[in-house]
Amino acid sequence: MRHAWLVLGFAWIGSSAASAAVHFTVDTQQDVHPISRFVYGVNGALAGGFANAALIRLGGNRWTAYNWENNASNAGTDWLNQNDGYLSASDTPGAAVRDTIASAQAHDAAILLTVPINGYVAADKNGGGDVGQTPNYLQVRFEESLPAKGAPFTLTPNASDGFVYQDEFVNWVNHEFPGAGDPAHPIFYSLDNEPDLWPGTHPRIHPNATTYAEMVEKSVAYATAIKNVSPDALVFGPVNYGWYGYVALQGAPDAAGRDFQEFWLAAIEAAQQQHGSRLIDVLDVHWYPEAQGGGVRITGTDTTPAVVAARLQAPRSLWDPTYTETSWIAQDSVGGPIALLPRLRAKIDARAPGTKLAVTEYNYGGGQHISGGLAQADVLGIFGREGVFAATEWTLAADESYIEGAFEMYLDFDGANGRFGDTSVRADTDDGASTSIYASLDGGDASRVVLIVLNKSAAPIDASLDVAHPAPLVAAKVYQLTGASPSPASAGDLAPTSANHFVYTLPAYSVNTLVLTAPEPGCGAALAIGALLLLLRRGRADSASALIRRARSTSTCDRRSAGAGSASAGPSGTSARRTGSRGDARRRTG
Repeated sequence: MRHAWLVLGFAWIGSSAASAAVHFTVDTQQDVHPISRFVYGVNGALAGGFANAALIRLGGNRWTAYNWENNASNAGTDWLNQNDGYLSASDTPGAAVRDTIASAQAHDAAILLTVPINGYVAADKNGGGDVGQTPNYLQVRFEESLPAKGAPFTLTPNASDGFVYQDEFVNWVNHEFPGAGDPAHPIFYSLDNEPDLWPGTHPRIHPNATTYAEMVEKSVAYATAIKNVSPDALVFGPVNYGWYGYVALQGAPDAAGRDFQEFWLAAIEAAQQQHGSRLIDVLDVHWYPEAQGGGVRITGTDTTPAVVAARLQAPRSLWDPTYTETSWIAQDSVGGPIALLPRLRAKIDARAPGTKLAVTEYNYGGGQHISGGLAQADVLGIFGREGVFAATEWTLAADESYIEGAFEMYLDFDGANGRFGDTSVRADTDDGASTSIYASLDGGDASRVVLIVLNKSAAPIDASLDVAHPAPLVAAKVYQLTGASPSPASAGDLAPTSANHFVYTLPAYSVNTLVLTAPEPGCGAALAIGALLLLLRRGRADSASALIRRARSTSTCDRRSAGAGSASAGPSGTSARRTGSRGDARRRTG
């Protein structure tokens, strides 16, 4: 493997500094497909490192009993089984969702709203602890929730008539936010939240085990009601909480050894065939990894070496047919690799072809640590490459600054909205345990290739990169996320050592965004001269950046921005960036 020197943060780093070597290959004309922007989603506000997210989800246990007529809700066992006004003190219909929908639309982001389907929603905001203290609480403290009204809609429903209609809620959304189907900021609907866990999370309104038959009946009824009012809206379901929910609906009494998702998808497809159109558009799951390191689950804040190692490998269980994690799922349920996304796609293809896939809650832990940032960056790359339609990260800890930093490495790596491309292309590594690589283009624009490259090891890695691309790539800008800071930082310019061949030293435990650029019209000759000087005169890279700048300054082209910023958008140009982590720890209501 060839080695060369390179400019990194304007300091010289040679291949001798690295403790290992890896070879990456990218082919921009293979495995080409769009990346859904909705994989960059959150369960929370569009703020901080999540400011450029493309999807907000309003979901979690509290929304299972949300009453849109007066904004009362009940989070079940997450909070005392208490009815209250946590979501909104206002009694104005829809107030709990109005501001978030408006925020999503202002940011050209989508929103995923939860439609309760369990059968009851909170009637009041009286607080006072467990509603079970009230005699006949189901009749006194709750209202019956029905899929369809069967009568003319109103925007000011009677909040004391004992009934709440979910198609009327969808009508209210359409009225208050015309153009809900606008692709710039669509409104999606989710069929409740984690129904497999209702007996444990919402024992006051659903004490009995959820059944396969119940889920099919309610899914069809509520999806039909939504589509009757908003035919183009995408509907998500069944929102399983995790693995045992996927395969057995948490031990449903009518499981009879059948895989729940296979049963549900087949039943939904049959209903769609009978209905004559699609009712449920997206298979929606939650995924909190069960992987362990040293007997400790990775989803907490633990950063011992064993947990860090397990956390950094855990994203491979989303796709890798050769990787077996340490978890009860891998050891006791499937007996080997989980390969979750291909597994779910196979179910879809066999029973409800054309259904999209979403992961609307997930978290790999360690959000305050570089290992959490690396896992998050890996997961975002996997979601884009594997064709996931939508994904929304769920915050588990008060400090998830490195998770935010990982989002920024895709959505704002230069502090000026520099983004990973919207089209996935083939990228490979010869060491999938220590590294990951994801590659992208911007539509049909051949002048810019953006890579995300991960070093998941504790030592620097000397990386060689070859890019098969129709145009010559003459320069790159590098941005890094490392353990030194949870905010991306510029790491200077990188020059090729030969045609579309780059050598780069990956810092230990780092996420690296590389923006490779082709010459602008009129720039080619000058940049070629600069590269020739580098190779033939110097035999080293200690003047690479100066030569590239000199070549540009003597040509007729404008200086190219790598992304939306420039080389000056490094550590000294980050005044507009996030300076700390979000401090708004949220109750886990998923």
